[in-house]
Amino acid sequence: MAITTLSSREFQQNASKAQQAAESGPVFITKRGKPTQVLLSIEEYKRIAGGRRNLVEALSMPGLSDIDLDVPVLEGTVRPADFS
Repeated sequence: MAITTLSSREFQQNASKAQQAAESGPVFITKRGKPTQVLLSIEEYKRIAGGRRNLVEALSMPGLSDIDLDVPVLEGTVRPADFS
């Protein structure tokens, strides 16, 4: 993974260079020598952010049907439903 550092001026003058560099690793953008932003590819962002999914997507992941899930029932926690 390559890490690129650009000043904010370099970033403004050549945003396409930063975009290309972000494909191979993070691009740190500095202001007065201190990092202020990071540019990431969308794939890296999704990996870091955990690729938020909704419940349907999570339950339809490939391979889930191969997992045995044994959930123990604790005594006294299950009561019949009262529909009256």
